Amino acid sequence: MEARATARFVRIAPRKARAVVDLIRGRSAEEAMALLKFVPRRAASIVEKVLKSAIANAEHNYDLDASDLIVAKAFVDQGPALKRWHPRQRGRAFPIKHYTSHITVVVGKKREG
Repeated sequence: MEARATARFVRIAPRKARAVVDLIRGRSAEEAMALLKFVPRRAASIVEKVLKSAIANAEHNYDLDASDLIVAKAFVDQGPALKRWHPRQRGRAFPIKHYTSHITVVVGKKREG
């Protein structure tokens, strides 16, 4: 039994979000929630919301207990980049890309034994 939650088109670079997601992969859900509260990164609050949603999905849809859950999978995919233009010297335009992310967290039941 696995429950998943996804946040799509989040305005944070995937490279920055992956650093936070790598910290929680394989940990228990309770430990991951406690860890995310104290990680000093902007992505931590976003990943925490997705993890809370995945835990709620597991409790509601599959009647699993939150204390028995682990973060089975957690990954970040790149979304579309918002393209903007910044004026530069002598009338030139300089492209700026604002990257977006798709953050997915999958929680599952702990294996017995």
